[in-house]
Amino acid sequence: MSESEFPPEDRPVDLYLDLLRVRMAPSDYAVLLRMVEPVLEAMQEQRAGPIELSLEGQDGASVSQEVRDEASLVVAVAVTGRLDNQIVEIDTDEVGPVRVVTDSGTAADPARCQEIADFIGERHRQDEELRGIAEVSGLPTDV
Repeated sequence: MSESEFPPEDRPVDLYLDLLRVRMAPSDYAVLLRMVEPVLEAMQEQRAGPIELSLEGQDGASVSQEVRDEASLVVAVAVTGRLDNQIVEIDTDEVGPVRVVTDSGTAADPARCQEIADFIGERHRQDEELRGIAEVSGLPTDV
């Protein structure tokens, strides 16, 4: 069943949020909602552009990795309509360990995880090369 086949009140992301509400401590769930609401609203309104999945100031610094992971999974469910997303930690030579949201099939496939690690490494090398070109050219490098 695709997301468009769910009645509005039974979208996969709403089901996942209900599950988290029951499973998480109320304070953690409130933080999670503050993190994901801007993203979910932008998706609902079909707004384009970058949207941050974070909290400002002191609140952001104290968010546990578990809450951060769940927030990432909420957004993944909203985007994919799938409830089988997982977070895997992939080691890359260039960046070190990176946490990635993927489907359960990819998470269980070491070859696919290596492909993702290779892609991340290549992207990092390209970013560093472009940052160097910008720096030499006198352009901003923090964009």
